[in-house]
Amino acid sequence: MARPTLIVYCGLPGVGKSVASAYTAEHLEAKRYRSDRVRKRFFPEPTYSSEETDATYEELLSRARSSLESGANVVLDATFQSKPYRDRAVEIARAADARITFVHVDCDLEVVEVRIENRTNAVSDARFEQHLQLRETFDPLERDHVVVDNSGSLEETYEQIDRKLLEPAVQGQGR
Repeated sequence: MARPTLIVYCGLPGVGKSVASAYTAEHLEAKRYRSDRVRKRFFPEPTYSSEETDATYEELLSRARSSLESGANVVLDATFQSKPYRDRAVEIARAADARITFVHVDCDLEVVEVRIENRTNAVSDARFEQHLQLRETFDPLERDHVVVDNSGSLEETYEQIDRKLLEPAVQGQGR
């Protein structure tokens, strides 16, 4: 059986992690877990306190661990703004003997503002103000990672994911 893969999508609110992670999960045949959905399930009226955030990541990572241990590929979609949450993802991948790839989704500030203001039926409650606040506190991603610039069209984003993430993942399946 091939080793499972864990792909961790991280980045600020509104940059397009959910669109990119959905595309990746579909093409990699992976289970996808989103922090926004987990948070809303446990906290219908979220306050985004540190306790809520810790509980959300604990559940998100627990689901990832279970799926990886059963041999499934997993895509995580969350801000992963702080190093300790990223470190936990690495620990889970190691324990499950899974490959891990971090993907940092970035986007031009002006594009983020327009996209957040035009959201309809979004699971995320994040507003542009939260994007700006988190921009100041986002821990640098100090490990190997793939960068996807989601400032352009969906087709441009998907092409980057194909080239930087999916094609190398398929080539590495036999390892």
